[in-house]
Amino acid sequence: MDLKFISNAAYAMRGLAVLVFVLITSETFSYVFSKTTNTVNIAAILSKDTSNGKITTFAMKAAVDNINSDPNILPGKTLSLSFHDAKISVFLNIIGALKFMEDDIVAVVGPFISMVAHVLTIIANELHVPFLSSISLDPSLSPFQYPYFIQTAPNDLYQMTAIAEMVSYFGYRYVTVIYTDSDMFSNSMDALGDELRKKRCKLSYKAILPPNTSSSSLDVIHNVLVNVRSMESRVIVVHAYPHAGLLVLETAKRLGMMNKGYVWIATTWLSSILDSTGINSTNAQMLQGVLTLRPHVPDSGQKLYFEKRWRSLSNGSIGLNMYGLYAYDAVWMVAHALDKFFHQGGNISFSGYSRVTGSKGTKRLNFVALRVFDGGKQLLTNLLQTNMSGLIGPISFISDRSRIHLAFDIINVVGNQVRVIGYWSNHSGLSVQSPEPLYAKPSNRSYFNQHLRSVVWPGNTTERPRGWEFSNNGRPLKIGVPLSTRFNGIHELIMDIFLAAIKLIPYQVPHEFVMFGDDHKNPNYTEFVNEVANNVSKLSIE
Repeated sequence: MDLKFISNAAYAMRGLAVLVFVLITSETFSYVFSKTTNTVNIAAILSKDTSNGKITTFAMKAAVDNINSDPNILPGKTLSLSFHDAKISVFLNIIGALKFMEDDIVAVVGPFISMVAHVLTIIANELHVPFLSSISLDPSLSPFQYPYFIQTAPNDLYQMTAIAEMVSYFGYRYVTVIYTDSDMFSNSMDALGDELRKKRCKLSYKAILPPNTSSSSLDVIHNVLVNVRSMESRVIVVHAYPHAGLLVLETAKRLGMMNKGYVWIATTWLSSILDSTGINSTNAQMLQGVLTLRPHVPDSGQKLYFEKRWRSLSNGSIGLNMYGLYAYDAVWMVAHALDKFFHQGGNISFSGYSRVTGSKGTKRLNFVALRVFDGGKQLLTNLLQTNMSGLIGPISFISDRSRIHLAFDIINVVGNQVRVIGYWSNHSGLSVQSPEPLYAKPSNRSYFNQHLRSVVWPGNTTERPRGWEFSNNGRPLKIGVPLSTRFNGIHELIMDIFLAAIKLIPYQVPHEFVMFGDDHKNPNYTEFVNEVANNVSKLSIE
């Protein structure tokens, strides 16, 4: 896939970060801060007020407690975890990262916003501090361009591949997408477009939500959905922040767009909500028949034990979702990499910058507090060589830094429950069988090997929607009818036959009859055929 999707906003933020670090490196000298303490500092950048922020906070604290109580990992060391609440703010994410670079931090879990990741990874590259994220899954975050950034969950290229294969499996050819206007979402939509083209499908319409969509934006969402409703495609993919995604589905319900005939596919934002809050009487109706994906996590004793402990870990305040599992495992990944680092003879030391001078006569910028982690390159290597079993299953990385065994559950919301109708994996594609047994078999992505269980679609029907309707502003089907004097009344017979036939079609076909001839002499059939051909040519050009 050609990862060509870097927006102007990302370039601007990168430019800002590059400018900062050009200034930093313009006048520096190194000196070493050696750490004699037995405390090893790591950090997390998150948005505590969000559901995922709360869940990952509980999960990471539990991981640190378990690591520090385990004599077999980091013996003689204490792992310390600091949190920075970035409040879904680009600026606060950057400030948090710079703050941590003053505190002898050796690794960071985060950020939670892919747009910020483009900037923070420049900081990570410069100061040699690995960043690990299971939420910033922008496909354009190339490991070659951002070597100190590790995506611990499947990046969105894989999710978009799964959606494209679902669309093709159900026989649809045109897809409408509704997404938040930011790099993370737009880059993922570009990836979806690429994957759909491989299946001879296409994105027929893109509807964009403002990045700060909230309850005060209902008029904007309403207008977006009215435009979507006027299009022919009835297959709609929603890729947005969780709160915005729910507002889209809620508004769609009011507009009659959750009825029979529609296909709604929500990305993993919806499954994260369903896992953490469940389905209640408020959202049950608007979610009926919706399909969503969830990163696949195989059942294990380790996972089941953690799920049992979750209520006490979270004080019963919120349910556990996949991001909590990923965050827990990310802390353990760092612990194992550090344990290996110390066994390799590594020690925690930092090289610091003195001061930065701008042009002659300008005020000096003091970056003396920023420090380069001298062991960062080795720790990064250890992280990429991870080979462990976590809550999410086996964890190791292949050459492109994607995790082995990438898979998703495909979920159908029915009543107040979720049904797993199948799985997608990068090994076998769509299957009703759990991916684990298939990994031991040769990969088979053939069309005839793709299977999903039956779906209950919007409108509480098991009949697969056609996936399109004539748009409100579409052209009616034009039927040419010759006015023949040789066979009086033949044109009426032609129209009657057409009307009888069209009644057999289970949907409306807007149409109009176009008479050819003057009803005084027989029409020239060569001219009639040419007229039809000319009209077809005009339509194809338009």
